[in-house]
Amino acid sequence: MSAYKLAGGTGALRASARHFLGVVCPRRDFVTLRTYLFYNRQALANPAESLITGNAGSSLARQQELDADTDVDAVGGGPGPGPGPGSLRDAAATTSMEKVLLPPGLYVIPTPIGNLQDITLRAVDTLRGVNLLLAEDTRRTRKLLNFLGIRHLEVLSCHEHNEKHRLARVLQRLQQGEPVGLVSDAGMPGISDPGHVVVAAAVEAGVRVVVLPGPCAFVTALVGSGLPTEAFTFAGFLPPKSGARRQALERLASQSGTLVLYAPPHGLGSILRDCVEVLGGGRRCCVAREISKMHEEYFRSTLEGALREFSEVREARGEICLLIEGCRPLDLGSAAATAERGGLAGAGAGVAAAAAGPGAVERVLRELLEAGMPVSGAVREVVCNLGANKKAAYATALRLSEQLARESDAATKK
Repeated sequence: MSAYKLAGGTGALRASARHFLGVVCPRRDFVTLRTYLFYNRQALANPAESLITGNAGSSLARQQELDADTDVDAVGGGPGPGPGPGSLRDAAATTSMEKVLLPPGLYVIPTPIGNLQDITLRAVDTLRGVNLLLAEDTRRTRKLLNFLGIRHLEVLSCHEHNEKHRLARVLQRLQQGEPVGLVSDAGMPGISDPGHVVVAAAVEAGVRVVVLPGPCAFVTALVGSGLPTEAFTFAGFLPPKSGARRQALERLASQSGTLVLYAPPHGLGSILRDCVEVLGGGRRCCVAREISKMHEEYFRSTLEGALREFSEVREARGEICLLIEGCRPLDLGSAAATAERGGLAGAGAGVAAAAAGPGAVERVLRELLEAGMPVSGAVREVVCNLGANKKAAYATALRLSEQLARESDAATKK
């Protein structure tokens, strides 16, 4: 009996403490002080958009009602079970954190790429409802879960080095009818991040796969770049070595849509240099970095301008998305006009390719080389825009380059 009175007294003290906090710090059903303080700071910074003020009265009233009920239960005067599991104390703690019941399946959940408030309400509910969460880095995911007030959730590491070894265990849980979540450190799992192996295995096993829409860095960067969005090619990270990277760029050079790449900050300069050599320095580009973070920036220029900026002026920092204008038919400036005078007809790339003869190709190459474009870039332009044979265009460009060099030397001697 004395033990029950002691427990009841403890419950009454806890209820009184909650009542005091509810009066001093009115809140909107947030069960952690850290979460409340975060939203309180947001409310002070933006009073007109406060998430707390408009609901403080109703939230406080609900809290006082719960506290009154808990006091009765705590002293043994009401019908409730008293303190301990199943009491109104637990109900109050889970008012807004109740577990969501989800059907069995694999849930692919995108997470914020910068600002934690970018997460969707559906993603939060799904995180609360899964029995197991596969995470690229459990430490980073725990920070997000703590921010959301999600405490007791089984989190299992699943990254590029152990993804295949986790399959048997994960598929077993899925086939037993459990809802399993999949997240990466930031953004959409499977997009330049781990996740594809697990999703492919779940599909092959006949497991239901649910992909939630949400944050994705390259989509945000593409829209904000100002470059065309009706067609684009996403290539992710290019090879780290220059030779393989240039080969990849040569395969992408003829794409008419915007090129979308991810780039590490320490390698941005060398990537831009290869882009200038292969694609030509005149293409428009945008370096989008630190998207949805405090130092978000969109640097818009040409490839040559970006190369100067990030190799001579300053060092690149943060997570970077590089967007490059696609190959434009008959967009060679004065060279295009020269080619048209040589017999090019029509505005389409196919018509240009059919009409461009060796003479027109040579005239375009000469103008490009005289303008300072490297041989590889000039060849790429005529192959992309005029439909020239690559091998023949390269031989012509080398011959013209040597000829221009001799002419330049002769002019210098005079």
